[in-house]
Amino acid sequence: MKRVVYPGTFDPITNGHIDLLHRAAKLFDSVVIAVASSPRKQPLFTLEERVSMAAEVLQDLDNIEICGFDCLLKDLVEEKKAYGVVRGLRAVSDFEYEFQLANMNRALAPSMESLFLTPAEHLSYISSSLVKEIASLGGDVSKFVPSLVKDALQEKYCTQGK
Repeated sequence: MKRVVYPGTFDPITNGHIDLLHRAAKLFDSVVIAVASSPRKQPLFTLEERVSMAAEVLQDLDNIEICGFDCLLKDLVEEKKAYGVVRGLRAVSDFEYEFQLANMNRALAPSMESLFLTPAEHLSYISSSLVKEIASLGGDVSKFVPSLVKDALQEKYCTQGK
């Protein structure tokens, strides 16, 4: 069985992430969506909120598992008995960082493969950071995230007073 891990902060999960997950779910027997704790990034949503949102918006996929993690990615890949990791490339600018990560992961775990997928063209410009910025300023993010996520963003920014 070919299992891969799709790691990310998913703060929040976007339509771009969802597109990549649907693509990965068609290519592999099993996909583990690994939601990183990432305290250094100071996420807007808690780890539990991000895992819950991912589970809700991906319930149509039957070959996925969603988990939170706060360890080295190589350790999670080994624990989940995965072939490697899937990462998304939106633009050429993503490639340099992802290439560096792939090489570092290979140095830490030589058998761990890094596989790259690109989102559909109409989703290639979406990032969680841009979505949060638009939402924080009261903009409409409904084209970029599922309605559940849009509502969670509105609630989060309303309670924080923008």
